[in-house]
Amino acid sequence: MATSQLVNEELDRQLQRDSGMPHTYYVVLMKLSEAPDRMLRMSELAMELNSSQSRLSHAVARLEERGWVQRRPCATDRRVSWAFLTDEGFAVLAAAAPGHTEAVRQSFFDRLTPEQVRQLAEICDAVLGRTDS
Repeated sequence: MATSQLVNEELDRQLQRDSGMPHTYYVVLMKLSEAPDRMLRMSELAMELNSSQSRLSHAVARLEERGWVQRRPCATDRRVSWAFLTDEGFAVLAAAAPGHTEAVRQSFFDRLTPEQVRQLAEICDAVLGRTDS
């Protein structure tokens, strides 16, 4: 737990300093950038982020204010809304990614030996229930 908190705090500081956004916003933008047509249902995005609907709604509202994300209603179900990554949001993410990737490497992977990285991958796969099939 302490390791996760330390790394997350380091990454949050780096993103705030270099890109003016917290790590939470970066992860939302990243998840949307990986989605088909750069959009996900809000409920799906909350699940992907392991976040509550209300917490995600607050983050998306802040991202909308910056012009990085838009909420769009579903054409077939009024109860559903979509989060869409705008071109501006994609550009902000693309600009932030190299520095963030370097910070992840420095904060985490540079502190491990190649064997420890391999072991960590195996542990994460086991915890997440993945196999090599």
